Amino acid sequence: MPLSITFHGAARMVTGSKHLLELPDGQRLLLDCGMFQGEGPASDALNRRFGFDPRRIDALVLSHAHIDHSGLIPRLVAEGFKGPIYATEATRDLCEILLADSAFIQENDYRYDAKRAKKQGKAMTEIGPLYTNADVEAAMALFRIVPYDTPSEILQGVTLTFIDAGHILGSASVHLTVAGKEGVRRITFSGDVGRYVDRLLPDPKPFPQADVIICESTYGNRDHQEASASAEELLGHVQRVCVEQQGRLIIPAFSVGRTQELLYQLNHLFNDGMLPRVPVFVDSPLSINATSIYRRHAQLLQADIRAELEQDHDLFGFPGVEFIREAARSKALNTRKGASITIAASGMMDAGRIRHHLFHGLPGANNAVLIVGFCAPGTFGAQLLKRPAAVHMYGEEVPVRAAILTMESYSAHADRGELLRWIGCQDPSLVKRVFLVHGDMEAMESLRDAYADRGFRKIAIPHQGERVEV
Repeated sequence: MPLSITFHGAARMVTGSKHLLELPDGQRLLLDCGMFQGEGPASDALNRRFGFDPRRIDALVLSHAHIDHSGLIPRLVAEGFKGPIYATEATRDLCEILLADSAFIQENDYRYDAKRAKKQGKAMTEIGPLYTNADVEAAMALFRIVPYDTPSEILQGVTLTFIDAGHILGSASVHLTVAGKEGVRRITFSGDVGRYVDRLLPDPKPFPQADVIICESTYGNRDHQEASASAEELLGHVQRVCVEQQGRLIIPAFSVGRTQELLYQLNHLFNDGMLPRVPVFVDSPLSINATSIYRRHAQLLQADIRAELEQDHDLFGFPGVEFIREAARSKALNTRKGASITIAASGMMDAGRIRHHLFHGLPGANNAVLIVGFCAPGTFGAQLLKRPAAVHMYGEEVPVRAAILTMESYSAHADRGELLRWIGCQDPSLVKRVFLVHGDMEAMESLRDAYADRGFRKIAIPHQGERVEV
């Protein structure tokens, strides 16, 4: 049986990263096990069927902790997977809080739907939440730590090396060597590639020569704004909204990565005496926990930031910032008068406390929503980016009078030029196949053309469920 890859997620779409390697000797290795997001009932349907038997998977390799890459691991375990889950230590630590939060959302949503169905006299059509906290605990027991740049045999004849991808704390590109009767095959899965100008993390590292590359393409058709100007732009938004208009600046932010980046930059502005005296609220227990993990793994940050820690022992905290865990305190923010900055999850605005802040803040013409991250098609964030006159929330039509602002320089995904730089460590004549995933068609087609111009051949954009022999 030849070596094959089946693309069970993030194929001609962004979310649901899930790629199954079937080896000539019958072993089966899964790369990522992410949740589909942003498509409502369609996402839920996709999340309830794998397209393969979890009991037959021998091992799972996880590139990083984001839910669109890790979010279905507990369901995989609930359906019979018992193998090891290989990840970096920081990825394991982040998964512990992210998956627990996801289970909490699943269980809460199911209880809410059941209550609403009962009230309306309807029967529930689904048998339960995708998974529970007990499934998360069972999954966490299967994690096995593999440090960066440390070749490790994970299955018979299969060696894994994690390469720092610079996307979020602990993120990695996955380099595999598969030894068989026909020789050694080298496969690299990009995971999500980070920026070469990230404020916190080191640049994505070069990876060993590969025969087959599975590459993300989120921003394969565009280049980001210069990151160097982001502090000035952020300060400008604070000045206009909070000082001149005395409004609320509401910032939906991913709990992992984006929140820490924002806090680091606000901390710098404060230390430089440039940040106006405006209260800053981080209203997300998950973000608070993630920030603690960033502090714990400070050795993974850029060298110059590690040096900063000798002078400023808390890069993410400063006078005027309040970290909020209690629900009552969170609710009180929406009755508070005066200017403020509120950072809350989720970044795509489909769940979390940010929903309540938007519900109360969108009608205010002196307020603004600052979107600093990617919003997948179908999410509430993507809807808000279209700047509608009103949105539907909690059974009500909510007028959108607040300004909808964006800052592209905060992206944690490599842009077109950076993806070209990432693959530039390869000799194109030795790469036999390139598969583009984790992007929309426009981005993937643009990146395919750019890679072809660099001499790469046989560049494919696989369909969902497509199996390819390599």
